[in-house]
Amino acid sequence: MNVMVVSAHPDDAELACSGTVRRLTLDGHTVVFVECTRGELGTRGTPELRLREAADAAAILGVTVRECLDMTDGAIMHTDEHIMKVVGAIRAHRPHLMLIPPPFERHPDHEAVHRLARAAAFKAGLAKVASVRDGVEQQPHRPHRMLCFLQQYDFPRNPDVYVDITDTFDAKMASIKAFSSQFYLPDLYESDEPSTFLSRPEFLHEIEARAMYFGSRIGTRYAEAFMAVEPLAVASLDVLL
Repeated sequence: MNVMVVSAHPDDAELACSGTVRRLTLDGHTVVFVECTRGELGTRGTPELRLREAADAAAILGVTVRECLDMTDGAIMHTDEHIMKVVGAIRAHRPHLMLIPPPFERHPDHEAVHRLARAAAFKAGLAKVASVRDGVEQQPHRPHRMLCFLQQYDFPRNPDVYVDITDTFDAKMASIKAFSSQFYLPDLYESDEPSTFLSRPEFLHEIEARAMYFGSRIGTRYAEAFMAVEPLAVASLDVLL
């Protein structure tokens, strides 16, 4: 099964769903990271440094493909041009499952990517919507499922799915810390750049606390939570037995 994680910036996926991603890659699934921007408006670090950090994080998670759609950081708009960039990625990677940002979020780019991903997933399945990548006409493809990962704000309702990441939590934190320019990691990155919401000393502890809270909901040490875009269905309740 192919899985595509669509996010606004480098490190969004690591913060939100990297424990789940590592579980998928360990289970033999292919996971692709698609970022809409290079995070060039970030207060700390540079786009070039974040590119190197992103490669290190991907290696930790077993993600072999990571691409950027080169939209402008801070200006992700719901336009046909941006929708078709995501359509092209969907048709190129042909995911069965897409993990996307939630509809209501602290950062407007995250909300924008939710809308883009939803629109693109629909249009990518339409035979009369043409797209070309690398000079080759693409074939229609629509993912079977979309799940929203949790970012800074809580979901507007209880999560639909919790994934036990107890065995992959260390990989999650290692992938986050690969972006050392963005967080409070004085042993790895020294800078006189301004402090940010992410670089507060307590921020990484908050990430662990949230994972522990979600784990407590399902009787495990750590978990990540997801909200389904459409109803989830099973053929029989025997999948729960």
